[in-house]
Amino acid sequence: MNINATLLAQTIMFALFVWFCMKFVWPPIMAALEQRKKQIADGLADAERAKHDLELAAKRSAEILREAKEKAGEIIVNAEKRASEIIEADKAKAKIEGERILAGAKAEIDQEVFRAKEQLRTQVSAIALAGASKILGREIDAKAHNDLLDKLVAEI
Repeated sequence: MNINATLLAQTIMFALFVWFCMKFVWPPIMAALEQRKKQIADGLADAERAKHDLELAAKRSAEILREAKEKAGEIIVNAEKRASEIIEADKAKAKIEGERILAGAKAEIDQEVFRAKEQLRTQVSAIALAGASKILGREIDAKAHNDLLDKLVAEI
Protein backbone atom coordinates (compact mmCIF):
# COMPACT_ATOMS: atom_id res chain seq x y z
CA MET A 1 0.00 0.00 0.00
CA ASN A 2 1.04 3.38 -0.82
CA ILE A 3 1.10 5.91 1.97
CA ASN A 4 -0.12 8.68 -0.31
CA ALA A 5 -3.17 6.65 -1.37
CA THR A 6 -3.89 5.82 2.27
CA LEU A 7 -3.49 9.40 3.27
CA LEU A 8 -5.73 10.50 0.42
CA ALA A 9 -8.36 7.89 1.33
CA GLN A 10 -8.29 8.90 5.01
CA THR A 11 -8.65 12.57 4.02
CA ILE A 12 -11.67 11.76 1.83
CA MET A 13 -13.16 9.61 4.60
CA PHE A 14 -12.53 12.39 7.14
CA ALA A 15 -14.18 14.94 4.85
CA LEU A 16 -17.18 12.57 4.39
CA PHE A 17 -17.33 12.08 8.16
CA VAL A 18 -17.22 15.85 8.76
CA TRP A 19 -19.90 16.41 6.12
CA PHE A 20 -22.09 13.64 7.68
CA CYS A 21 -21.62 15.10 11.16
CA MET A 22 -22.34 18.63 9.91
CA LYS A 23 -25.44 17.43 8.03
CA PHE A 24 -26.99 14.93 10.48
CA VAL A 25 -25.33 15.06 13.92
CA TRP A 26 -24.44 18.73 14.44
CA PRO A 27 -27.96 20.29 13.93
CA PRO A 28 -29.70 18.18 16.66
CA ILE A 29 -26.80 18.82 19.05
CA MET A 30 -26.90 22.55 18.30
CA ALA A 31 -30.71 22.57 18.68
CA ALA A 32 -30.39 20.80 22.03
CA LEU A 33 -27.70 23.29 23.12
CA GLU A 34 -29.81 26.25 22.00
CA GLN A 35 -32.85 24.84 23.81
CA ARG A 36 -30.79 24.30 26.97
CA LYS A 37 -29.33 27.80 26.63
CA LYS A 38 -32.86 29.21 26.31
CA GLN A 39 -34.05 27.24 29.35
CA ILE A 40 -31.13 28.52 31.42
CA ALA A 41 -31.76 32.11 30.30
CA ASP A 42 -35.48 31.74 31.09
CA GLY A 43 -34.64 30.24 34.48
CA LEU A 44 -32.27 33.09 35.27
CA ALA A 45 -34.87 35.66 34.15
CA ASP A 46 -37.52 33.93 36.27
CA ALA A 47 -35.15 33.90 39.24
CA GLU A 48 -34.44 37.60 38.75
CA ARG A 49 -38.19 38.33 38.50
CA ALA A 50 -38.82 36.24 41.62
CA LYS A 51 -36.09 38.12 43.46
CA HIS A 52 -37.62 41.43 42.41
CA ASP A 53 -41.10 40.21 43.39
CA LEU A 54 -39.73 39.09 46.75
CA GLU A 55 -38.26 42.53 47.35
CA LEU A 56 -41.58 44.15 46.41
CA ALA A 57 -43.46 41.75 48.68
CA ALA A 58 -41.07 42.51 51.54
CA LYS A 59 -41.58 46.25 51.04
CA ARG A 60 -45.35 45.80 50.83
CA SER A 61 -45.44 43.62 53.96
CA ALA A 62 -43.36 46.22 55.82
CA GLU A 63 -45.79 48.92 54.67
CA ILE A 64 -48.81 46.84 55.71
CA LEU A 65 -47.19 46.16 59.08
CA ARG A 66 -46.52 49.87 59.57
CA GLU A 67 -50.11 50.72 58.65
CA ALA A 68 -51.38 48.05 61.03
CA LYS A 69 -49.26 49.48 63.83
CA GLU A 70 -50.56 52.98 63.08
CA LYS A 71 -54.16 51.73 63.11
CA ALA A 72 -53.53 49.85 66.35
CA GLY A 73 -52.08 53.02 67.86
CA GLU A 74 -55.11 55.01 66.71
CA ILE A 75 -57.45 52.39 68.15
CA ILE A 76 -55.60 52.48 71.46
CA VAL A 77 -55.71 56.29 71.56
CA ASN A 78 -59.43 56.25 70.73
CA ALA A 79 -60.07 53.61 73.38
CA GLU A 80 -58.17 55.61 76.00
CA LYS A 81 -60.06 58.76 75.00
CA ARG A 82 -63.39 56.91 75.20
CA ALA A 83 -62.43 55.44 78.58
CA SER A 84 -61.61 58.88 79.95
CA GLU A 85 -64.90 60.22 78.55
CA ILE A 86 -66.80 57.39 80.26
CA ILE A 87 -64.93 58.04 83.51
CA GLU A 88 -65.70 61.76 83.33
CA ALA A 89 -69.36 61.05 82.57
CA ASP A 90 -69.55 58.62 85.48
CA LYS A 91 -67.85 61.17 87.75
CA ALA A 92 -70.44 63.75 86.73
CA LYS A 93 -73.26 61.28 87.35
CA ALA A 94 -71.77 60.35 90.73
CA LYS A 95 -71.43 64.02 91.67
CA ILE A 96 -75.06 64.68 90.71
CA GLU A 97 -76.17 61.61 92.65
CA GLY A 98 -74.09 62.71 95.64
CA GLU A 99 -75.61 66.18 95.51
CA ARG A 100 -79.10 64.65 95.31
CA ILE A 101 -78.36 62.40 98.31
CA LEU A 102 -76.88 65.36 100.19
CA ALA A 103 -79.94 67.51 99.41
CA GLY A 104 -82.21 64.68 100.60
CA ALA A 105 -80.19 64.30 103.78
CA LYS A 106 -80.32 68.05 104.41
CA ALA A 107 -84.08 68.04 103.86
CA GLU A 108 -84.44 65.13 106.26
CA ILE A 109 -82.25 66.90 108.83
CA ASP A 110 -84.36 70.05 108.45
CA GLN A 111 -87.50 68.00 109.01
CA GLU A 112 -85.99 66.34 112.08
CA VAL A 113 -84.94 69.75 113.43
CA PHE A 114 -88.45 71.09 112.81
CA ARG A 115 -90.01 68.07 114.55
CA ALA A 116 -87.60 68.43 117.46
CA LYS A 117 -88.45 72.14 117.76
CA GLU A 118 -92.18 71.36 117.64
CA GLN A 119 -91.74 68.66 120.24
CA LEU A 120 -89.68 71.02 122.37
CA ARG A 121 -92.32 73.74 122.05
CA THR A 122 -94.99 71.28 123.09
CA GLN A 123 -92.94 70.22 126.10
CA VAL A 124 -92.15 73.83 127.01
CA SER A 125 -95.84 74.76 126.78
CA ALA A 126 -96.73 71.76 128.96
CA ILE A 127 -94.07 72.81 131.48
CA ALA A 128 -95.34 76.40 131.33
CA LEU A 129 -98.91 75.22 131.94
CA ALA A 130 -97.78 73.09 134.83
CA GLY A 131 -95.84 76.00 136.27
CA ALA A 132 -98.72 78.40 135.74
CA SER A 133 -101.21 76.00 137.34
CA LYS A 134 -98.98 75.66 140.35
CA ILE A 135 -98.62 79.39 140.55
CA LEU A 136 -102.32 79.99 140.24
CA GLY A 137 -103.08 77.05 142.40
CA ARG A 138 -105.57 75.58 140.07
CA GLU A 139 -105.53 73.50 136.93
CA ILE A 140 -105.59 75.39 133.65
CA ASP A 141 -107.82 73.74 131.12
CA ALA A 142 -105.75 73.26 128.00
CA LYS A 143 -108.78 72.85 125.79
CA ALA A 144 -110.37 76.01 127.04
CA HIS A 145 -107.27 78.10 126.62
CA ASN A 146 -106.12 76.57 123.35
CA ASP A 147 -105.78 79.95 121.61
CA LEU A 148 -103.69 81.29 124.46
CA LEU A 149 -101.49 78.18 124.37
CA ASP A 150 -101.04 78.40 120.57
CA LYS A 151 -99.86 82.00 120.94
CA LEU A 152 -97.49 80.93 123.70
CA VAL A 153 -96.10 78.09 121.55
CA ALA A 154 -95.66 80.46 118.59
CA GLU A 155 -93.71 82.90 120.78
CA ILE A 156 -91.41 80.16 122.00
